[in-house]
Amino acid sequence: MRHSFFCIDSHTCGNPVRVVAGGGPLLPHLPIFERREIFVQEYDWIRRALMFEPRGHDVMSGVIVYPAFREDCDFAALFIEVSGCLPMCGAGTIGLATVVIEEGLAKPKTPGTMAIETPAGKVDVTYEMDGDFVKSVRLFNVGSYLHSADVEVDVPGVGRLVVDIAYGGNFYAVVEPQRNWAGLGGMTASQIVSLSQKLRTALAEVCDPVHPEDERIRGVHHTIWCDRPSDENADGRSAVFYGDKAIDRSPGGTGTSARMAQLHGKGQLKIGDTYRNESLIGTIFEGRLEATAKVGNYNGIVPSIGAWARITGHNTIFVDDRDPLAHGFQIR
Repeated sequence: MRHSFFCIDSHTCGNPVRVVAGGGPLLPHLPIFERREIFVQEYDWIRRALMFEPRGHDVMSGVIVYPAFREDCDFAALFIEVSGCLPMCGAGTIGLATVVIEEGLAKPKTPGTMAIETPAGKVDVTYEMDGDFVKSVRLFNVGSYLHSADVEVDVPGVGRLVVDIAYGGNFYAVVEPQRNWAGLGGMTASQIVSLSQKLRTALAEVCDPVHPEDERIRGVHHTIWCDRPSDENADGRSAVFYGDKAIDRSPGGTGTSARMAQLHGKGQLKIGDTYRNESLIGTIFEGRLEATAKVGNYNGIVPSIGAWARITGHNTIFVDDRDPLAHGFQIR
């Protein structure tokens, strides 16, 4: 059997976002988090086929569009990438919003705004138009917070690192320059990946954060390496690691949210402040601390992220059961 998927490919400030507009599996009309669990159990081959080689690559990310279960949302989003099905993806949301509006996949109840049901919760989005095209998108992320400060961990070949654990839709190890890590200057992407893999493995032995309102969201699977900006218009620079060997080409939406939550938790940013985060390729997300938030017993923030995305083309992808590589592969 040959399965067909209609995808609209895009990128958010350099990071690929493949929006699956047709061919996704029919799932029961349930909250998107419950549909996510069914997808993972029964249809994860679709994620692998669309994200892995030979149809994808090590930094591919995507999202499948579904009808919303919540009455206060315009549609639902199931985020897929090389590392699995994420609760939330900032770059994915910005790319998705751009695709939905420009391609007419959904009609928001109120022009200029939309509400998206994600596994992490309701995410509100505003957008500005330039003629028929989306000029910019601002997403208002889920409550983000500093979970643990100054966690010490011994990393093989590096020594002791001190990191903060923050949540911005996913849990992140937030790393700043210190004695055993001088910063991003001079580091290659492959070196960042290798160091991130070692850190994540070491952290698993000492830290297992659990979201206070949903125990299904747990564990540190992402790392954000933070440094001084190279662009005078930015406030900071970062490299977000995810999956097995992926570096986000954008500054990272959930990563920038976690970074702002960490800085707020340490008294370095206040509500109303703007934090412009620069990526490794020089693109910028404009973060803003919109309001305070209570996440369980944690004091956190409501962050927003402003950025742009562009559609790169329409893509009909075939997954043929006769193909021995139908479900994709990764070279480790």
